[in-house]
Amino acid sequence: MPGGNKIRVDTCVYTDYVIPQNYDSMIAKVIVHGKNREESIAKMKSALREFVIEGIDTNIEFLDKILSNENFINNNYDTSFIQKEFKI
Repeated sequence: MPGGNKIRVDTCVYTDYVIPQNYDSMIAKVIVHGKNREESIAKMKSALREFVIEGIDTNIEFLDKILSNENFINNNYDTSFIQKEFKI
């Protein structure tokens, strides 16, 4: 699990936890706080890199793409952001 100053992880998962076959798709929620948007994005990218989750697919790689996207970084997005930027 990621940790550090102003990084919060809400989850019931712990080391060696076995996620049930019919698991809720949100196994953890990560919240970070920084002095500004730039610091918060950097802190979230760092926190996501610290996660070690094995045995299931996660969206960590996709979240990193969002956090690295210039429009997201520049606060230039709306509800169609993912569809427009990632052609999903």
